[in-house]
Amino acid sequence: MPKGSNQKLKLYYLSRIMLEKTDDDHAITLSEIQKYLEAYDVTANRKSLYDDMEALRVLGIDVIGNKEGRNYTYHVGKKQFDLAELKLLVDAIQSSKFITEKKSNELIKKITSLASDYEAEQLKRQVVVQGRIKSMNESVYYIIDYIHSAISQNKKIRFEYFKWNIEKKLERRKDKIYEVSPWALMWDNENYYLVAYDPEEDIIKHYRVDKMRNIEVSRDRREGRELFNKLDIASYTRKNFNMVGGEETNVKLEFNNGLVGVMIDRFGKDITIRPAKKEGWSVTTVSVAISDQFFGWVFSFGKWMKIVSPKKVVESFKDEIEELNKMYS
Repeated sequence: MPKGSNQKLKLYYLSRIMLEKTDDDHAITLSEIQKYLEAYDVTANRKSLYDDMEALRVLGIDVIGNKEGRNYTYHVGKKQFDLAELKLLVDAIQSSKFITEKKSNELIKKITSLASDYEAEQLKRQVVVQGRIKSMNESVYYIIDYIHSAISQNKKIRFEYFKWNIEKKLERRKDKIYEVSPWALMWDNENYYLVAYDPEEDIIKHYRVDKMRNIEVSRDRREGRELFNKLDIASYTRKNFNMVGGEETNVKLEFNNGLVGVMIDRFGKDITIRPAKKEGWSVTTVSVAISDQFFGWVFSFGKWMKIVSPKKVVESFKDEIEELNKMYS
C-alpha cells in the first residue's frame, strides 16, 4: 500500500479523528478510521492502527475498544472536559455582560472544538440567549490581562475612567489620569471590578473594568498592601449594593420569614437571625454601605421588609419615599 503525503502526521490526524468523531455515545470501526485518514492523505493498515491506538493511550487520550460481533469499534471516553462542563462554560460566556458579542462567539467556537462533532451540535443548541445586553468595550479582556500582569509584577497602573452621558457617548469621569495600586479583580452583578488602593484618598476603592481605557503598567511599585490585607472581599461585596459605595453602617432589618432565603443569599449564612415581636417575622443586623441602591433593594420588598435602626438611616429612607411620592403626585 503506497504511503500518503501526510504520513508523518498520521498520529496527529488519528487523534483528531478520535476526538472529533467519537464520544461515549458514538464509536467508529477501523474501516471508518481508515476512510477518515484517507481524507487527510494518510494510509494505514489494520495492524499499524492497533499500535497507533496504544500510542494515543500513552499520550493520555482515553481510547476504548469494544468488540461488536466480528468487528471492533473505538471511541474516546474521558476527555479533558465532559459535555456538562463545556455547556457550563458556554452558558457562563453567553450570560457575561462584560464579554462582547463578537468575543463571545469566538470563545464559544473554541470551546466547541474541545467536543466531538455530535457534542458540538448540543453546544450550538445551548446558545439561545438573544438580545442580551453585552459590553461594547472590545478591549476589556486585554485590560484584564494588563491588570493581572501589573498584580504579578507588583506594579501600579494608570488609566482613564469613563462614563456614559445623555447623548449615549462615553466621556471621561474626571480630567485626569487615574493612578492606583491594583490588588484584585472581582466579579459582581455580572461585571468585573478592579479592587485597588487609591493613594490620594488613602482607601481601597473599586472601578468597573469595562469603563477603563488606555491602561498602562507603571514602573512604580504598588502601595496599600496593609489596607488590602485587612479587606474581606466577600464582605466588601455584600455591603456594596451593585458596587456603589456609601457610608458603611450597621442596619437593623425586620422582614417576613418568607425572605429568609433572600437575606442569606445577600449577606451569607453567618448572619444572626432572631424572631421579631411580630409573628411570622424575623430581625437581623447587617453592615451595609448606605446608598440609593440599598434603599432601592429594601423598597423592592414593599411591606415585607422594614428598616428599624439606626434612626438616621430610617429618616433618610423616609425622605427618599417622600421624594418619590412627590414625583408621582
